[in-house]
Parts: sequence; C-alpha cells; structure tokens
Amino acid sequence: MSLIADYKAHTQERLNEGGLPPLALTAQQTAELVELLKADSVVEAEYLLDLFKNKINPGVDDAAYVKAAFLNDIVQGNVACSVISKTEAIEILGTMMGGYNVSPLVEALKIDEVAQAAAEQLKNTILVYNSFNDVKELMDAGNAKAKEVIESWANAEWFTNKPELEKEITLTVYKIPGETNTDDLSPATVAFTRSDIPLHATAMLQSRMEKPLETMASLKQKGHPLAYVGDVVGTGSSRKSGINSVQWHMGRDIPGVPNKRTGGVVIGSIIAPIFFNTAEDSGCLPIQANVDSLETGDVIVVKPYDGVIEKDGKLVSEFKLAPNTLTDEMRAGGRIPLIIGKGLTARAREALGLSASTMFIAPEQPADNGKGFTQAQKMVGRACGVEGIKPGMYVEPIATTVGSQDTTGPMTRDEIKELAALSFGADMVMQSFCHTAAYPKPADIKLRHTLPDFINSRGGVTLRPGDGVIHSWLNRLCLPDTVGTGGDSHTRFPIGISFPAGSGLIAFAGVTGMMPLTMPESVLVKFKGEMQPGITLRDLVNAIPYYAIKQGLLTVPKKNKKNIFAGKIIEIQGLPDLKVEQAFELSDASAERSAAACSVQLNKEPIIEYLSSNIALIEKMIEEGYEDAKTLQRRADKMRDWIKNPELLEPDADAEYSAVIEINLDEIKEPILACPNDPDDVATLSEILADDNRPKKIDEVFVGSCMTNIGLFRALGEVLKGEGVAPAKLWIAPPTKMDEAQLTEEGYYSIFAAAGARMEIPGCSLCMGNQAQVNEGSVVFSTSTRNFDNRLGKNSKVYLGSAEVAAVAALLGRLPTVEEYMEIVPNKITEQNKDGVYKYLNFHQVTAEQLTNLVHS
Repeated sequence: MSLIADYKAHTQERLNEGGLPPLALTAQQTAELVELLKADSVVEAEYLLDLFKNKINPGVDDAAYVKAAFLNDIVQGNVACSVISKTEAIEILGTMMGGYNVSPLVEALKIDEVAQAAAEQLKNTILVYNSFNDVKELMDAGNAKAKEVIESWANAEWFTNKPELEKEITLTVYKIPGETNTDDLSPATVAFTRSDIPLHATAMLQSRMEKPLETMASLKQKGHPLAYVGDVVGTGSSRKSGINSVQWHMGRDIPGVPNKRTGGVVIGSIIAPIFFNTAEDSGCLPIQANVDSLETGDVIVVKPYDGVIEKDGKLVSEFKLAPNTLTDEMRAGGRIPLIIGKGLTARAREALGLSASTMFIAPEQPADNGKGFTQAQKMVGRACGVEGIKPGMYVEPIATTVGSQDTTGPMTRDEIKELAALSFGADMVMQSFCHTAAYPKPADIKLRHTLPDFINSRGGVTLRPGDGVIHSWLNRLCLPDTVGTGGDSHTRFPIGISFPAGSGLIAFAGVTGMMPLTMPESVLVKFKGEMQPGITLRDLVNAIPYYAIKQGLLTVPKKNKKNIFAGKIIEIQGLPDLKVEQAFELSDASAERSAAACSVQLNKEPIIEYLSSNIALIEKMIEEGYEDAKTLQRRADKMRDWIKNPELLEPDADAEYSAVIEINLDEIKEPILACPNDPDDVATLSEILADDNRPKKIDEVFVGSCMTNIGLFRALGEVLKGEGVAPAKLWIAPPTKMDEAQLTEEGYYSIFAAAGARMEIPGCSLCMGNQAQVNEGSVVFSTSTRNFDNRLGKNSKVYLGSAEVAAVAALLGRLPTVEEYMEIVPNKITEQNKDGVYKYLNFHQVTAEQLTNLVHS
C-alpha cells in the first residue's frame, strides 16, 4: 500500500478506537511524503499538505529533521515543489518551534527573495540556542534582516504577539469531589500509553467514576470550555501525563504540533504543588480557590486579574492569582517558554547594548526580615550563588542532578525534542528502567531499545532493566548540599535537596541545567529522645503525620483538609547519625505529605561513608560499560573533591519555620501504620486493633519499593526463618540488583522461597501498580510508598508500615498484637545479630571480585 492508503487506513483505525486522531508521521513516512510532494503532479495535494504541515512532530524529532531538510532544499532552490513555494516553505519552517528548522531560517536571511519572510518567522522562534550567535554575526556583518530579528527578540515581540490572558473566562464546571490523585488522571495500569496523549487520556477518571468521558462530552454541549474542579487536586506522583489528559479534554490544539494541547483551567481548594507547577509549565491555568459552591454543570465566569469566580452573576469564590507572574506564563504558553523567551530577550538586549527589559512582570520578592536561613534555604542559596533564599523568592537554582524513569521517560524525551536540545546542560542526568522491569509490554521493550541512545548521546547516564529502582540509584549519584529534581514524586534526596517535577520540567532542567523555583516555606520536624525497642525508621516516617494530627496541623478528611506540609519543605533534625539509606526513608515519605521537598541534617561521617561507597560503585559501572562514562567519572571526581573538604551547610540558630513539630522518641513504643487507603490516616497498632472498622486479616504482604534497603530484607528473612510457608501471599522485590545478589549470596533467597514468597525482579513491582497486582479486594500489608485506592490492586485495602511488621503479618496472616510483635521480632533479630542484619552495602569495603559479582549484569 502507498503512504496515502496506509495513513488513511491508520486514521480510520484510530477513529474506530474511540475517535482518536492518527499518530504523527515517523521519519520514514515523512521521507515517503517528501517524495510524493516532489512529484510534478502531486496526487491529493491538499491532503498531503495537511499531513506535512500538521502531522509531523516539531523540534529535534527525527521526522522534523527530514521535514526541515526538504523545506531548506526548497528555499535554497535545490528542489522544486509545485505545491510549496519558497515563501510557503519559510512559513512552514516557522511552525516547527525550534531545533532543525532554525538553521534553514537563518540561512534564508541571506536570500533577498525570502529574507523578510524568514525574519518574521525567527522573530517568533525562541528555541534558537547557539544559533543566536549566527544571527548576531549576520547583523554585525550588515544584514538588515538579521538586525530586525535581534531587535524583535530584544523587544520581546515573541511575547507581545501572543494574546494576553483573558480578563473574563467563561467555563463549565466538571467537579470531582474529594481528592483526585494523579493515578485517577493517569492510571499506572496504562502507563505504557502515556506518550500517546489522546489514547492515554481515554483512561482519565475511568477507575474513579462511571462514564467520565461521556459526562465531559455532554458538558461541552453548553458551548464553553470545561474547568477541572476538585477539593484536593493532583496529589501523588509527578506525572505530566495527568496534566496532558486534562489538557486533551479541556484545552486547545497547538498549530503544527500533532496530538498535544495546551491551555485549560484547574481549580482546587488545594492543588498539590508538583501538579500546580506542571500545570503552569504546560500553559494550564491553576487556581487555588474554595470550590464548595461549585458543582458539575455550573457555568462560571473566572476573572483572573480580579481574583473572583462568579456564578449566575454572584460572587462564589475569591482567590489570589499566584505566583504573580502567572498571567505572563499563560500568555507565553507556560512557565518554561516564558523563562526561555525572557532569556533570549535578555541576550538580545545585551547584544544591542540595551538595559534590561521592563516588558515582563517581575516576580514578587519578600522583604528581608533579618532572620537567618534554614538548611534548605542555604542549599538553594548555594545553587543560586548566594548565602540563602527566603520563602517566597523566585529563583532559578542550578539543577546538579536530574532523574527520569521509564513510565515518564517517553514524555521527557518528547519534551526534550520540543525543546530542540541535542545535549544536556545538567551535570548529571540519569534514566532508569525500573517501573516496567518486571512485566514489560511491547511498548516498554521498544523503549529499552531506543531511549538509552537518546539519553547517552546527550551526555546522560542510563541504567538497565533489572538494575533496580531509580531512587536507590539516583541517591548514589547525588552530591551533598546540591539541588536537583526528578520525574518521580519520590525523588527526595537524602543528601542535598530535590524538588520533583513533571516530565516537562525534567526535560527543561536536564537541558538547561537549572530549574525555576518559588522558594517554599519550611516545616521543622525535630526528633528528640531515644529510639525504643522494636521501633523502626518506618515507624518514625508515620510518626510525622501522627504528631501533626495531634497538633491540629493535619486532618484526614478531604473536605476542608488541613495539611501543614502541602507545598512546603520538611526539614528533619535530631537524627544526625543515621546512615544515608535510613535518611532516605524519611525524605522519601515527604512525597506522601504533599511536601515540595525534604532535607535531613546529617553528620559528615555517614555521608563520607556513603560517597566512598558510591565512588567505587560508579567506577565499577564505567568498567561494566555504563554510559555516559565521562559524566559518571566527573561525578565520582566531584565526590572525591567533597570528601577532601567535607563541609556541610547547617541552619542558623534564628532561622524561621512555618511550624515546628517535635517528636519524642521516648513516647513511641509500638509500630505506627498508615491505614487503608490514605497515607495520612495513621494510627498505632493497638489503636487499629481496637477499631472495629479497620480490617485485621492480611491476605497479601509486599516487601519492596524505594522505601526499602538491604537491611530490611535481611530482617524479613530472619523473622521468616524456620517458620515454613507464610499464610499470607508474600511478594518480595529488592530495590537494586546488588541487594538481590548479596541477599542470594547470604542465603536469604532460600529463606524467602521456603516461606512461599513470590520473588520479583529488582524494581518497583507492586508499588507502581502498573504491572502485577494483588487479588481484587485483598487486604494488604505493604512497605511501599503510598496506598491510594486501586494502586496495588482493584478495591484493595492497603496498610503501610515496616518490613518487620510485614514479616510478622505474613507469618500470622493478620495484624499482630503489640505483644506478639514485641515477642517475635526481638527473638529473631537479637542484640547479637542486629548489626549484621542491618548492615548496608559499602562497595568500597568489598573485594574487586565481590564488587564485580554485585554490579555485573
């Protein structure tokens, strides 16, 4: 079949799948299309031109390269095309956003016939990077059109040519009461479809309610765009796919960009910070306003500049548009294009000897109150080249470490292509393959074949399927007191600080080496006293919300929910001698608090030990052929440099916090669990057993996820040893292949097998919920990160807690009493064997042969 016949058949197939648009053309299809357009008499010219203009991805996509090369040949007179003139070729190049189209446009400035047309297109192109120098050289050589372009950039015409955010926006409300998390908007079960935005969007809210797509379709009959409205919106992970789905149903098309939309409005009494940031990055207007008076089907008028929402001509809610730059962000198409464009304008004005532009709204900056800085404020300050950053300040810190995982990796790749980037500006960009490792679908296998080269060619580092969880690896690549980000909400460094983000911002941070940040306030969590017998780090994780609830700083109900942690940084003090792996248990769980970030104050000694181990691991990775070798070696060298002069940032004595939560370890004498199905709904073991509404029988137990480390699997093994087959179905998934190898070497895998456990490949396994799942309706005890409805399995009820409680629950087939737990665990993990059980992997302390066995694939 010909391209025309094939693509028409494909278009019909997609229509039959629920009215989906056809996929964008591949590079090979684009090449075939080019040959058809070169013909003396073009068959179905109108159809082919539509494909050429609107069905090819922009930026540095492979198909964009073919498209740009053909258009350049037309402009340069190397090829004749009866349906595309030179001027039309220039205009089409101008829709390609940046990347492969920029050089042809710059070259066209030298051709009198099309120079003006090329200038007009370049004026509205901001993704020019080093091609700016080419335009400036032409200007300096006397090219008048090149000067026009530089002057246009200096005057920010790329911005002023766009319409301002409307003063009044009429919308129809689509309200989802209570809390919607990103799993509702972008179900993990169909994670493999995320880069196919229209297809993935068909799953939006399907597990949450009956006929959500049909409801949206009927609401659109009122003739207005929809607004996504909820009490609590966007909790959970950092999926840009959630915003993509909202925008697909409620946004508007982007000319020349197939199968992606921008715009849209989200209104929530609370909007989770990562979701809020992802919305503004994508050109979706996020508004935090009370939604009690809004119901599905209401027609409302939103007045962004006035900060009011009206229904039937009456005021029903008020808000303050924040940040104050949001109107500029929406006009520019999102926060990311605004930042890039402002940088281009600044560069152009410098080239022309002009002062800074006054075209843009300056971010509001708080007045200095003369107080000191917290630890997190100093970390961000160092990344900005100053002593510290106070809450409310807008800054653009250096992003030293950036992580991407496989279910968001395809979207990150697409965003990098749209940013027209062929190299990374961040010092370390790492890509993992952990969320799809256990049971890959065909799309996952294809990704494994294509994504590594894409990341490596730009200077990034790629792990391999089966290596393990992104966080367990990325943490080992971090540098103390630096700032980073990752495309997974559990990117929460135990040393330094991370602000997780959606895939668009991950791409931006990876490409530019910086990230936009309005500095959040900090909540201080201060531990004191001594750890009591039988109490674990996981109990301290759950103690944070437990004590916050007791202080009235956190509520469990979603209606009018209080959450002191939401959008803030949790700073943890009082446990300075924790191993870094232990510190991550605390920082990791800040994601469940909806916190923006977390820092843990540690002493130098555990950090020196951790970095020494990581240097050995990194250099073994290089020996084993991991790429990019230069990036890996550079990071190992920087770790050595820090060890030579190990200085850590500490908070000032007069630093201010929005709240202080003191946790007395002497008072915590029994395990604390998160109850089904809310990580905020925490209670002690005895409180749970006394509550008739809490399930007690445990059907399945999962020990795995980024919340675990090798010591917890040894503890599990010690409790299970000699007890036969566990009554509860037991799942085991170590976080890294090194843990798996060492546990096997030590005989723990034989213990797990004797207990009847199902051993999973190192990776996310059940935690992600996109592959294997527990039986429908099961009551589960899990060491994983979160327990939202349906995450581990349909209608499952999931407790979250320690590996030690998990082990006892597996043996009993129910939750233990406090007495049972305190009898079983100390008899299995004794004072004599405790140090060996909880010993961590220090790669610098093993032999070369052992290290090879641990790391070799």
